[in-house]
Amino acid sequence: MELQTISQVSKEYNISTRTLRYYEQIGLLPSVKKEDYAYRTYDMNTIVRLQQVIILRKLRIPLKQIGNILENKDTLIALEVFRKSLYEIDEEIKALSLIRSILKTFTNKLSENKEMNMVLDLLGDETILKIVEELAVTKLNLKEDKSMNDLNKANEVLTKLQDIRILHIPSLTVASFQCEGENPEDRANELMNQFVHANQLHIKKQDIRVLGFNNPNPDETGKHGYEFWVTIPEDMEVSEPGIKKHFEGGLYAAHCIKMGDFNEWPLFYKCVCESEEYERELREPLGMDGSIEEHLNAYTYYNMDRNKAKFAQIDLLIPIKQK
Repeated sequence: MELQTISQVSKEYNISTRTLRYYEQIGLLPSVKKEDYAYRTYDMNTIVRLQQVIILRKLRIPLKQIGNILENKDTLIALEVFRKSLYEIDEEIKALSLIRSILKTFTNKLSENKEMNMVLDLLGDETILKIVEELAVTKLNLKEDKSMNDLNKANEVLTKLQDIRILHIPSLTVASFQCEGENPEDRANELMNQFVHANQLHIKKQDIRVLGFNNPNPDETGKHGYEFWVTIPEDMEVSEPGIKKHFEGGLYAAHCIKMGDFNEWPLFYKCVCESEEYERELREPLGMDGSIEEHLNAYTYYNMDRNKAKFAQIDLLIPIKQK
């Protein structure tokens, strides 16, 4: 089998190139370099490993635990991880079953009394309180022979976003650092980090914020760029390779992810597009049609040991306006 490019793998397995790069960064998915070719490629062994990662992620196994499973031939490691996940899912099923049963009880009770114009009184109705108190958790019979298609559908239902916030970002003065080509995000981040420490921004500015976005977005070869912004005082001068910019801010829909869960971007876009109250609004910066990412807790990040510092959470931000 010939080596596959990062863009080919991205399209075939419906996984973003950024997620593939992140998997490599954390040691989960190695790539190889072809002679006279600057971008990531993947051999058959890595493709098989990726398929396993995709399945385990759809089974809601954390990335760290996936790494432990794939790096250890001892099946006891996988057994321990799966047992823990089973316990957590069983607890979730019990909770959802309880909620379903209560809602069904309420529905039946109101349906029986709909002609009496009954007013629902959750706290004053002793019958309902007794039902809730004594309610037995129903058991679910799940088939074991689930296909990959079934797994994809189940994963889509379970990953439906519930925590979208609406917030206003104020206008900001920022220092911008942009790189293109190989590992642009890492290179731009390093330039920004050098600027922050050289100017002691992490000491002087406790409200320091870090934002970023693709600029430009990946093309068919996977080539792309990334631009980082760090907030600065309005009167601060910025020398090359940085550029001083002004960000207008505005109204945004926000969704928080753990670092690496970039697969939630399309889910987030879908939720915003389906909103009855808001709609997307294209505005600068236009690298991702106005969408940006805020790397959270920047002050803590910059005041940690530089060898251990990592951004653990990101706010995905889509510019919106009311309909």
